[in-house]
Amino acid sequence: MRQIKRTAYHHGNLRRAIIDAALQAITESGPAGWSLRELARRAGVSHAAPAHHFGDRAGLLTAVAAEGFEVFADALERAADDALEVGVTYVRFAISHRPYFEVMFRPELYRVDDPSVETARERAAHVLVTSAGRLSPGPGQDRLTTIAGWSLAHGFAGLWLSGALPETAHSDPETLARSVIRLLFGTTH
Repeated sequence: MRQIKRTAYHHGNLRRAIIDAALQAITESGPAGWSLRELARRAGVSHAAPAHHFGDRAGLLTAVAAEGFEVFADALERAADDALEVGVTYVRFAISHRPYFEVMFRPELYRVDDPSVETARERAAHVLVTSAGRLSPGPGQDRLTTIAGWSLAHGFAGLWLSGALPETAHSDPETLARSVIRLLFGTTH
């Protein structure tokens, strides 16, 4: 996650300052526990600045989702040659970029038809579908394999982030995720 400066905003990229303030607020209280006015205070900008740049909360969360899907797609593309690593990368992203993850898969929070969201989400989906296709027992089961792989990675990430897995306190999430994916998909990498 990007480092957020604690000093007041004076010049430079106002949009970036507001997005960073949103990411920090999401980290602290989730995607719904803050106001645009609070973000302006955090970023050291006028109370009207977030609305001027993003319109409303959904506009700001659309920018967060688009940026999150970009970072996510970049990470997945780097792992694309190995289906096992795509799953582990999914989990790694969720844990290391939690505020993005908490917004990206909550389409009720943002404008899903925004072109920047659609483009980045499609890039990520392409890697997930292609990777799952390599694990599929046959072409007729590609979609089910994709859903199974996505459910496994997303479900594991959610359980880890919520602390629901007893292993959360004492294990490495990537090592555990890799073992679970191998067990269920029989990968040997």
